[in-house]
Amino acid sequence: MPSLVPVCSGLVDRIGLENPVITHKIYINGEEKVYKTAFDIPDHEAGLRKVNELLTDTQIGVIKDTNEINVVGHRVVHGGELFTTTTVITPEVKEQLKLTFQLAPLHNPAAYCGIEVAEKIFAGAKQVAVFDTAFHQTMPPEAYRFAIPNSYYTDHHIRAYGFHGTSHKYVSHQAEVYLNRSDLKIISIHLGNGCSITAVKDGKSIDTSMGFGPLSGLIMGSRSGDIDPTIIFYLVNQLGYNIEQVSNLLNKGSGMIGLTGFSDMRDIRKLIAEGDKNAKLAYDMYAYRIKKYIGAYTAILDGLDAIVFTAGVGENDPIIRELVCRDMDYLGINLDTNINNTRSDGIRDIGKAGSKVKILVIPTNEELEIADQCYALLQ
Repeated sequence: MPSLVPVCSGLVDRIGLENPVITHKIYINGEEKVYKTAFDIPDHEAGLRKVNELLTDTQIGVIKDTNEINVVGHRVVHGGELFTTTTVITPEVKEQLKLTFQLAPLHNPAAYCGIEVAEKIFAGAKQVAVFDTAFHQTMPPEAYRFAIPNSYYTDHHIRAYGFHGTSHKYVSHQAEVYLNRSDLKIISIHLGNGCSITAVKDGKSIDTSMGFGPLSGLIMGSRSGDIDPTIIFYLVNQLGYNIEQVSNLLNKGSGMIGLTGFSDMRDIRKLIAEGDKNAKLAYDMYAYRIKKYIGAYTAILDGLDAIVFTAGVGENDPIIRELVCRDMDYLGINLDTNINNTRSDGIRDIGKAGSKVKILVIPTNEELEIADQCYALLQ
């Protein structure tokens, strides 16, 4: 840093499961070289120690020893109301992080484990937490509060927090740079296995579709998104479900996998090509939900300058982008079908010439955003 060129990247996959794999990528003179190896990785500490071995390997490593690392940035999904900015991790901060475990029981304990392991391996580095919820702390109370008795907020901190904040922050800023304006009204649409949509005004989040947890809002790979709460009562009281079964249904068995049997959009597009009506309906529902949010967020923004598609589906699925932008002439959203169907790297405007609202595809880079925030914090 501050160079934006990575020297190494990688992934430790299937920790604690069968057939774990480490992917290690290095960049020499701009050329990417990829090494993929199977290791026994029973836990996160074993995984990070293998990463350290690769980083310091005499043939394919990029550092001599761990003392060369100044900062380790940690993505922490949920900061609650305790953490609203990027934070240097101290013993006191670690104790406060434990208080957020109940808000994100699947994610925050694992992040905490990652911090403790990194403290052992990169003992000379500062550990920094970057919170996915932090970007959404600028939402006004009318956006983040729920219409339930006040005590549930004051005593139990039940409110909308929002997620994917690191991605939304990155792509909305990239839109500002691309359009050479900082006073923009932007709707950022993050579409991956998890999906969320955020209204951004003058660089700040003012509303977002995910709430207290990551279940609400858009239709996702395996999550239902918005659903009438009465259905939950019906499942429990009439169909005999327990709460764990309801949670599994809505988080793991709904969304696109519930509608089609698949969560990967590539598989669903193949079904559509074969004439599968359920798959076609699922795609229409997916896009319809996004369009509803665009309309709502255009209203609260009091106008719209740009919409941004990002993440795996947003960046790579022209059909979804076309369905979302179809029949949106009233809002000034006019897609150029030919440009939309043409693949290219980097930021691109897929709107027709003269379209009132810019339609941008911006590749997200959460790793770079985390690095930028860590670097800025320690200057």
